[in-house]
Amino acid sequence: MSGVSTRASGAGEDLEAIAEEAIAQGSKSFAAAARLFSPDTRRDAVMLYAWCRHCDDVIDGQELGHRPDGPAPAAEDPAGRLERLTRQTLRAAEGRPGPEPAFRALASVVRRHDLPVDLLLDHIEGFRMDVAGRRYETIEDTLDYCHHVAGVVGLMMARIMGVRDRPTLARAADLGLAFQLSNIARDILPDAEVGRVYLPARWLAEAGIEAAEMTQPRHRAGLSRLAQRLVERAEPYYASARIGVDALPRRSAWAVETARRVYREIGLRVVERGEGALETRVSTSKADKIGAVARAAAVAFGPRRKDAPPRPATLWTHEGTTPWRGGA
Repeated sequence: MSGVSTRASGAGEDLEAIAEEAIAQGSKSFAAAARLFSPDTRRDAVMLYAWCRHCDDVIDGQELGHRPDGPAPAAEDPAGRLERLTRQTLRAAEGRPGPEPAFRALASVVRRHDLPVDLLLDHIEGFRMDVAGRRYETIEDTLDYCHHVAGVVGLMMARIMGVRDRPTLARAADLGLAFQLSNIARDILPDAEVGRVYLPARWLAEAGIEAAEMTQPRHRAGLSRLAQRLVERAEPYYASARIGVDALPRRSAWAVETARRVYREIGLRVVERGEGALETRVSTSKADKIGAVARAAAVAFGPRRKDAPPRPATLWTHEGTTPWRGGA
């Protein structure tokens, strides 16, 4: 279980400090961007991240996104872990979180921002797909997964920033989806090594690659081309999200635009490195992040569009979840 979830909760415990630890260890890219939020927004964004990180860790048997050292504890049935997460999340949404920091943090965020419980359950549905070993036949199936594990997080984060209008919420979901496409493109081999395949089965078939044989060296060139296709798919979602940045409060716009640039750069580097990107995890340097912060500041504090163009109708939209669910 994750470090953020297993620590006992004392009367003097600082939930925000525990959440800060989770983001610092779990995601350096998001941690860098989150520093740019206003203090109140940062506090709640980091607390929501702590719950998301905890859910991911429980399903994957990790600690803050990494495999723990030493022997693994006695394994609980994955379906059982999922149902326990669901029960704990529902209790937190009702204001009865129990002692674990991740759920106490979630309860605090739900209370302050009126997060709809349906969005919490939509996020957990993505983990249900992992537990069930869902097969992603088409790119639309993969996008459905991306929406649940990341697009829904974008919706919740936007609500923390005060967003309630439908067009901006839709673009927040687009950004989360783009992030996840970049992540999948970067982690094709590590995912395959633990039995998870998010590439569309039709794409693999077209490339002549069997899912069970993805880790074999002879498929590196083919997988590199498929990673490029994923990155290309992410581009219009990153572009859509850029339009939404102009509707955010200035400090939030600065943080979100920084994150958009950092994650997009990861995908572009996957393409640039070709087969080499499959062997070593692609990341951005501290200097890269500083550059993204500077360029994002020019966007966030510069002139804004008066009339935003509509979201392209060609972009995939999740049919089962309206991105503004619970909004005004």
